[in-house]
Amino acid sequence: MNTEPHSWIKSSYSTDNGGACVEWAPARATTTGVVPVRDSKRTDGPVLTVSVRAFAGLVAIARSTEL
Repeated sequence: MNTEPHSWIKSSYSTDNGGACVEWAPARATTTGVVPVRDSKRTDGPVLTVSVRAFAGLVAIARSTEL
């Protein structure tokens, strides 16, 4: 469970009606070099943490894939 407070930013592809809901915490990434990622529909659920470089790779893959 995520007990540490973060300022979460929702993906621009996420919607309020059940779309692909992913959030990340950019301020945490800036201060630690680790990017927390979570499902915005389960804010008390698990948080995946990846390096800034790995997160950039995930974003590049998402941008290059037709959704």
